[in-house]
Amino acid sequence: MTSRIPVAILGATGTVGQRLVLRLADHPWFEITRLFASEARDGQPYKRAARWLQPTDMPKAVRNLAVEAATPEAMAALASPEKGGCPLVFSALGTDAALELEPAAAQGGATVFSNASAFRMHPDVPLVVPEVNAEHLALAISQATPGAILTNPNCTSTGLVLALAPLWKRFGLRRVHVVSLQALSGAGLVNGQPLSIGDDVVPDIPGESEKLHTEPQKILGAVTGDEELSIEPASLRISARTTRVPVSHGHTLCVTVELGQAAAAEELSEAWSTFRGRPQELELPSAPSAPVHVVEGTPRPLAHRDLEHGMAAAVGGLERDPIFEAEEHPEGAAPGRGWSFVTLSHNLERGAAGGAVLNAELWCATQPGLRERLPS
Repeated sequence: MTSRIPVAILGATGTVGQRLVLRLADHPWFEITRLFASEARDGQPYKRAARWLQPTDMPKAVRNLAVEAATPEAMAALASPEKGGCPLVFSALGTDAALELEPAAAQGGATVFSNASAFRMHPDVPLVVPEVNAEHLALAISQATPGAILTNPNCTSTGLVLALAPLWKRFGLRRVHVVSLQALSGAGLVNGQPLSIGDDVVPDIPGESEKLHTEPQKILGAVTGDEELSIEPASLRISARTTRVPVSHGHTLCVTVELGQAAAAEELSEAWSTFRGRPQELELPSAPSAPVHVVEGTPRPLAHRDLEHGMAAAVGGLERDPIFEAEEHPEGAAPGRGWSFVTLSHNLERGAAGGAVLNAELWCATQPGLRERLPS
């Protein structure tokens, strides 16, 4: 049996970094060999460097692993066999740190699977939800560095795209309006503590709406070009309002869509429930058997955020919506095109750590040289 592939985690002490530790500690393909955080934690064992906030105990395999300072010099040497040989790097860095450190790791030959927003919209960097746009990995192959950077979307965009993709592929989409009810954990740690808003709602999360306006268009877009690849964004108008609510985990989205062609409720439900992609075809370790579950009633965080270990989205509450009916839009929106529904996904699992790990699994399963290294 081939040994597991050594991997590093950047930003290992934060919320997403801790979730990456949990997902990778017993992974059948990957082995955590290096953990990185700020210089203030350099040399500390992980059990002391990380204020552990997860629902299960810190994995024994990492408790005494020394945390290293994330510096450009360390990143440049990550993939070197003489310096520890981590060909795969999982990044839970903030935007500013990612801008400096992720390119250094890619220039040094590592493939970086990033949760950061720094390079999501860069034309040469794929923004991947594996069931939806696996073909976008081709952009990473064509990057002008020895390694590469691949990104997963904002945690809210991920849940939205999983719900939209089956409709986009089957019926087409013209317009989307979404109001998010985002969990506290999506804000990360504030002064080392989970965010608390008490008996309140934050009605506008800075910078979040813009991500919902643009990221789904890139994810649902098409690869164009032969030698110089690019993404032609999907022709889809999205309006979004993002809010923070006092829920621990799980982002709930209230969505209204105008389909490209009229459809019945049963057809929408069938499109969601039968939706599959490359992760299911390849039987990747972290892949849910069904990426989207149609649930009875309306999805709720406590009941549905942990579907398939947090890797599946729930959809329900489907209703006809009059806003896109013909009398409101005489230019051509026909009855049967306007629908509203609720979708929910786990922001730390599918929307962050689990999404990055699934991207890495898809990459390794489809790239020569890595595919042969996978344990049988």
